[in-house]
Amino acid sequence: MTEIFGIPTQALFGQLLIGLINGSFYALLSLGLAVIFGLLNIINFSHGAQYMMGAFVAYLMLNKLGIGYWWALLIAPLVVGATGVLIERLLLSKLYKLDHLYGLLLTFGLALIIQGLFRNEYGSSGQPYQIPAQLQGGQNLGFMFLPNYRAWIIVASAVVCLGTWYVIERTKLGSYLRAATENPQLVQAFGINVPRMITLTYGFGVALAALAGVMAAPVYQVSPQMGADLIIVVFAVVVIGGMGSILGSIVTGFGLGLIEGLTKVFYPEASSTVIFIIMAIVLLVRPAGLFGAQK
Repeated sequence: MTEIFGIPTQALFGQLLIGLINGSFYALLSLGLAVIFGLLNIINFSHGAQYMMGAFVAYLMLNKLGIGYWWALLIAPLVVGATGVLIERLLLSKLYKLDHLYGLLLTFGLALIIQGLFRNEYGSSGQPYQIPAQLQGGQNLGFMFLPNYRAWIIVASAVVCLGTWYVIERTKLGSYLRAATENPQLVQAFGINVPRMITLTYGFGVALAALAGVMAAPVYQVSPQMGADLIIVVFAVVVIGGMGSILGSIVTGFGLGLIEGLTKVFYPEASSTVIFIIMAIVLLVRPAGLFGAQK
Protein backbone atom coordinates (compact mmCIF):
# COMPACT_ATOMS: atom_id res chain seq x y z
CA MET A 1 0.00 0.00 0.00
CA THR A 2 1.39 3.42 -1.01
CA GLU A 3 2.14 5.82 1.82
CA ILE A 4 2.72 9.59 2.11
CA PHE A 5 4.61 10.75 5.22
CA GLY A 6 3.96 7.29 6.65
CA ILE A 7 0.18 7.62 6.14
CA PRO A 8 -1.63 5.26 3.72
CA THR A 9 -2.75 7.31 0.69
CA GLN A 10 -6.30 5.99 0.92
CA ALA A 11 -6.63 7.22 4.51
CA LEU A 12 -4.99 10.56 3.69
CA PHE A 13 -7.15 11.32 0.66
CA GLY A 14 -10.22 10.01 2.46
CA GLN A 15 -9.74 12.55 5.26
CA LEU A 16 -9.02 15.30 2.72
CA LEU A 17 -12.31 14.45 1.03
CA ILE A 18 -14.16 14.64 4.35
CA GLY A 19 -12.43 17.95 5.04
CA LEU A 20 -13.43 19.29 1.63
CA ILE A 21 -17.06 18.26 2.19
CA ASN A 22 -17.09 19.96 5.60
CA GLY A 23 -15.42 22.96 3.96
CA SER A 24 -18.22 23.09 1.38
CA PHE A 25 -20.79 23.49 4.16
CA TYR A 26 -18.55 25.96 6.02
CA ALA A 27 -18.26 28.05 2.85
CA LEU A 28 -22.00 28.04 2.07
CA LEU A 29 -23.03 28.89 5.62
CA SER A 30 -20.35 31.52 6.18
CA LEU A 31 -21.22 33.05 2.80
CA GLY A 32 -24.82 33.52 3.97
CA LEU A 33 -23.59 35.07 7.22
CA ALA A 34 -21.22 37.39 5.34
CA VAL A 35 -23.98 38.55 2.98
CA ILE A 36 -26.28 39.35 5.90
CA PHE A 37 -23.61 41.07 8.01
CA GLY A 38 -22.22 42.99 5.03
CA LEU A 39 -25.53 44.76 4.37
CA LEU A 40 -27.47 44.61 7.63
CA ASN A 41 -24.57 44.69 10.12
CA ILE A 42 -26.40 41.97 12.06
CA ILE A 43 -24.71 38.82 13.32
CA ASN A 44 -27.35 36.24 12.44
CA PHE A 45 -27.09 33.69 15.24
CA SER A 46 -30.20 31.90 13.95
CA HIS A 47 -28.28 30.80 10.84
CA GLY A 48 -27.68 27.30 12.20
CA ALA A 49 -31.39 26.86 12.97
CA GLN A 50 -32.26 28.01 9.44
CA TYR A 51 -29.77 25.48 8.05
CA MET A 52 -31.60 22.83 10.09
CA MET A 53 -34.95 24.08 8.79
CA GLY A 54 -33.77 23.58 5.21
CA ALA A 55 -32.95 19.95 5.97
CA PHE A 56 -36.29 19.40 7.68
CA VAL A 57 -38.27 20.99 4.82
CA ALA A 58 -36.57 18.55 2.42
CA TYR A 59 -37.26 15.64 4.80
CA LEU A 60 -40.95 16.55 5.21
CA MET A 61 -41.40 17.12 1.48
CA LEU A 62 -40.07 13.65 0.78
CA ASN A 63 -41.97 11.80 3.51
CA LYS A 64 -45.26 13.73 3.52
CA LEU A 65 -45.61 14.88 -0.09
CA GLY A 66 -43.36 12.50 -2.02
CA ILE A 67 -41.35 15.42 -3.44
CA GLY A 68 -37.74 14.33 -3.96
CA TYR A 69 -34.30 15.84 -3.53
CA TRP A 70 -34.02 17.83 -6.76
CA TRP A 71 -37.21 19.81 -6.17
CA ALA A 72 -36.22 20.24 -2.52
CA LEU A 73 -33.04 22.03 -3.64
CA LEU A 74 -35.27 24.71 -5.13
CA ILE A 75 -38.32 24.73 -2.85
CA ALA A 76 -36.70 24.45 0.61
CA PRO A 77 -34.49 27.58 0.19
CA LEU A 78 -37.54 29.52 -1.05
CA VAL A 79 -39.67 28.40 1.91
CA VAL A 80 -37.01 29.06 4.55
CA GLY A 81 -35.93 32.26 2.79
CA ALA A 82 -39.56 33.46 3.00
CA THR A 83 -39.50 32.92 6.77
CA GLY A 84 -36.31 34.97 6.82
CA VAL A 85 -38.10 37.81 5.00
CA LEU A 86 -40.83 37.76 7.66
CA ILE A 87 -38.25 37.78 10.48
CA GLU A 88 -36.46 40.75 8.93
CA ARG A 89 -39.63 42.77 8.34
CA LEU A 90 -41.33 42.03 11.65
CA LEU A 91 -38.37 41.90 14.03
CA LEU A 92 -34.91 42.82 12.75
CA SER A 93 -36.01 46.01 10.99
CA LYS A 94 -36.79 47.47 14.44
CA LEU A 95 -33.19 47.06 15.60
CA TYR A 96 -31.07 48.70 12.89
CA LYS A 97 -30.52 51.90 14.86
CA LEU A 98 -29.54 50.02 18.01
CA ASP A 99 -26.28 48.38 19.01
CA HIS A 100 -25.24 45.15 17.19
CA LEU A 101 -25.69 43.26 20.45
CA TYR A 102 -29.48 43.54 20.24
CA GLY A 103 -29.59 41.84 16.83
CA LEU A 104 -27.31 39.08 18.07
CA LEU A 105 -29.48 38.49 21.15
CA LEU A 106 -32.68 38.47 19.10
CA THR A 107 -31.36 35.98 16.54
CA PHE A 108 -29.88 33.82 19.32
CA GLY A 109 -33.29 33.71 21.00
CA LEU A 110 -34.95 32.84 17.68
CA ALA A 111 -32.47 29.98 17.21
CA LEU A 112 -33.35 28.54 20.62
CA ILE A 113 -37.08 28.85 19.91
CA ILE A 114 -36.83 27.19 16.48
CA GLN A 115 -34.64 24.35 17.75
CA GLY A 116 -36.95 23.81 20.73
CA LEU A 117 -40.06 23.64 18.54
CA PHE A 118 -38.49 21.08 16.19
CA ARG A 119 -37.08 19.04 19.11
CA ASN A 120 -40.51 18.89 20.78
CA GLU A 121 -42.12 17.78 17.53
CA TYR A 122 -39.51 15.33 16.18
CA GLY A 123 -37.33 14.43 19.15
CA SER A 124 -33.56 14.64 19.36
CA SER A 125 -32.72 11.54 17.33
CA GLY A 126 -31.72 11.98 13.70
CA GLN A 127 -33.92 11.08 10.74
CA PRO A 128 -32.32 9.49 7.63
CA TYR A 129 -32.66 11.11 4.20
CA GLN A 130 -31.90 8.97 1.17
CA ILE A 131 -29.33 9.97 -1.44
CA PRO A 132 -31.07 10.57 -4.81
CA ALA A 133 -30.81 7.61 -7.18
CA GLN A 134 -28.88 9.62 -9.77
CA LEU A 135 -26.05 10.29 -7.30
CA GLN A 136 -25.75 6.89 -5.64
CA GLY A 137 -22.57 4.85 -6.07
CA GLY A 138 -19.13 6.28 -6.72
CA GLN A 139 -15.97 6.28 -8.77
CA ASN A 140 -12.80 4.28 -8.12
CA LEU A 141 -9.93 6.72 -8.66
CA GLY A 142 -7.27 4.15 -7.89
CA PHE A 143 -5.90 5.90 -4.82
CA MET A 144 -9.36 6.29 -3.25
CA PHE A 145 -13.10 5.69 -3.77
CA LEU A 146 -15.05 8.89 -4.49
CA PRO A 147 -18.80 8.73 -3.72
CA ASN A 148 -20.82 10.53 -6.37
CA TYR A 149 -22.90 12.46 -3.87
CA ARG A 150 -19.82 13.80 -2.07
CA ALA A 151 -18.40 14.99 -5.37
CA TRP A 152 -21.73 16.67 -6.16
CA ILE A 153 -21.67 18.55 -2.84
CA ILE A 154 -18.21 19.96 -3.52
CA VAL A 155 -19.00 21.03 -7.10
CA ALA A 156 -22.46 22.45 -6.32
CA SER A 157 -21.19 24.37 -3.30
CA ALA A 158 -18.30 25.87 -5.28
CA VAL A 159 -20.64 26.92 -8.12
CA VAL A 160 -23.13 28.58 -5.73
CA CYS A 161 -20.37 30.35 -3.79
CA LEU A 162 -18.57 31.66 -6.87
CA GLY A 163 -21.86 32.65 -8.50
CA THR A 164 -22.83 34.67 -5.41
CA TRP A 165 -19.40 36.32 -5.33
CA TYR A 166 -19.70 37.24 -9.02
CA VAL A 167 -23.16 38.79 -8.58
CA ILE A 168 -22.12 40.87 -5.57
CA GLU A 169 -18.69 41.94 -6.83
CA ARG A 170 -19.13 42.17 -10.61
CA THR A 171 -22.72 43.19 -11.42
CA LYS A 172 -24.82 46.36 -11.13
CA LEU A 173 -27.05 44.72 -8.52
CA GLY A 174 -23.98 43.94 -6.45
CA SER A 175 -22.76 47.53 -6.74
CA TYR A 176 -26.13 48.73 -5.41
CA LEU A 177 -25.86 46.30 -2.50
CA ARG A 178 -22.36 47.45 -1.64
CA ALA A 179 -23.30 51.12 -1.99
CA ALA A 180 -26.29 50.63 0.30
CA THR A 181 -23.95 49.47 3.08
CA GLU A 182 -21.94 52.70 2.84
CA ASN A 183 -24.58 55.33 2.09
CA PRO A 184 -28.19 54.09 2.05
CA GLN A 185 -29.60 57.63 1.78
CA LEU A 186 -27.69 58.27 -1.45
CA VAL A 187 -28.79 54.95 -2.96
CA GLN A 188 -32.39 55.75 -1.97
CA ALA A 189 -32.07 59.09 -3.77
CA PHE A 190 -31.42 57.21 -7.02
CA GLY A 191 -34.87 55.61 -6.77
CA ILE A 192 -33.76 52.28 -5.31
CA ASN A 193 -35.93 50.81 -2.57
CA VAL A 194 -33.24 50.17 0.05
CA PRO A 195 -35.54 48.61 2.72
CA ARG A 196 -36.78 46.09 0.15
CA MET A 197 -33.20 45.38 -0.91
CA ILE A 198 -32.23 44.77 2.72
CA THR A 199 -35.19 42.45 3.24
CA LEU A 200 -34.43 40.41 0.12
CA THR A 201 -30.73 40.25 1.03
CA TYR A 202 -31.54 38.79 4.43
CA GLY A 203 -33.91 36.32 2.77
CA PHE A 204 -31.18 35.33 0.31
CA GLY A 205 -28.65 34.77 3.10
CA VAL A 206 -31.15 32.58 4.93
CA ALA A 207 -31.91 30.69 1.69
CA LEU A 208 -28.20 29.87 1.35
CA ALA A 209 -28.29 28.31 4.83
CA ALA A 210 -31.39 26.29 3.86
CA LEU A 211 -29.71 25.13 0.64
CA ALA A 212 -26.75 23.89 2.68
CA GLY A 213 -29.23 22.05 4.93
CA VAL A 214 -30.83 20.25 1.98
CA MET A 215 -27.41 19.21 0.66
CA ALA A 216 -26.36 18.05 4.15
CA ALA A 217 -29.49 15.95 4.74
CA PRO A 218 -28.27 12.79 2.91
CA VAL A 219 -24.80 13.06 4.52
CA TYR A 220 -25.78 13.80 8.12
CA GLN A 221 -29.02 12.70 9.68
CA VAL A 222 -31.76 15.35 9.82
CA SER A 223 -31.87 16.46 13.45
CA PRO A 224 -33.04 19.57 15.38
CA GLN A 225 -29.49 19.88 16.77
CA MET A 226 -27.65 19.56 13.45
CA GLY A 227 -26.96 23.29 13.20
CA ALA A 228 -26.23 24.03 16.86
CA ASP A 229 -22.60 22.83 16.91
CA LEU A 230 -21.83 23.67 13.29
CA ILE A 231 -22.74 27.34 13.62
CA ILE A 232 -19.98 27.92 16.20
CA VAL A 233 -17.37 26.68 13.71
CA VAL A 234 -18.95 28.74 10.93
CA PHE A 235 -18.72 31.91 13.01
CA ALA A 236 -15.03 31.17 13.49
CA VAL A 237 -14.69 30.80 9.72
CA VAL A 238 -16.37 34.19 9.18
CA VAL A 239 -14.11 35.87 11.74
CA ILE A 240 -10.97 34.38 10.17
CA GLY A 241 -12.04 35.36 6.64
CA GLY A 242 -13.15 38.84 7.70
CA MET A 243 -16.63 39.89 8.81
CA GLY A 244 -18.71 40.71 5.74
CA SER A 245 -16.06 39.54 3.24
CA ILE A 246 -17.65 37.37 0.53
CA LEU A 247 -14.36 36.11 -0.92
CA GLY A 248 -12.95 35.62 2.58
CA SER A 249 -15.88 33.39 3.56
CA ILE A 250 -15.50 31.19 0.48
CA VAL A 251 -11.72 30.78 0.56
CA THR A 252 -11.56 30.38 4.34
CA GLY A 253 -14.46 27.91 4.42
CA PHE A 254 -12.89 25.51 1.94
CA GLY A 255 -9.36 26.08 3.26
CA LEU A 256 -10.22 25.42 6.90
CA GLY A 257 -12.14 22.30 5.93
CA LEU A 258 -8.98 20.92 4.31
CA ILE A 259 -6.84 21.94 7.29
CA GLU A 260 -9.27 20.20 9.63
CA GLY A 261 -9.09 17.06 7.47
CA LEU A 262 -5.27 17.06 7.50
CA THR A 263 -5.25 17.59 11.27
CA LYS A 264 -7.39 14.47 11.72
CA VAL A 265 -4.66 12.51 9.90
CA PHE A 266 -1.52 13.90 11.53
CA TYR A 267 -2.74 15.05 14.95
CA PRO A 268 -6.31 13.84 15.62
CA GLU A 269 -6.39 15.23 19.15
CA ALA A 270 -6.34 18.80 17.79
CA SER A 271 -8.89 18.32 14.98
CA SER A 272 -11.79 19.74 17.00
CA THR A 273 -9.88 22.85 18.09
CA VAL A 274 -7.55 23.65 15.18
CA ILE A 275 -10.01 26.15 13.61
CA PHE A 276 -10.31 28.06 16.89
CA ILE A 277 -6.52 28.06 17.33
CA ILE A 278 -6.18 29.54 13.84
CA MET A 279 -8.86 32.12 14.68
CA ALA A 280 -6.96 33.22 17.79
CA ILE A 281 -3.71 33.59 15.82
CA VAL A 282 -5.38 35.51 12.99
CA LEU A 283 -7.09 37.89 15.43
CA LEU A 284 -3.74 38.59 17.09
CA VAL A 285 -1.97 39.28 13.80
CA ARG A 286 -4.82 40.75 11.71
CA PRO A 287 -7.87 41.68 13.83
CA ALA A 288 -10.05 42.43 10.76
CA GLY A 289 -9.52 38.91 9.39
CA LEU A 290 -7.54 37.67 6.41
CA PHE A 291 -9.74 39.40 3.82
CA GLY A 292 -11.34 42.07 6.00
CA ALA A 293 -10.71 45.78 5.53
CA GLN A 294 -8.34 47.20 8.13
CA LYS A 295 -9.56 50.38 9.81
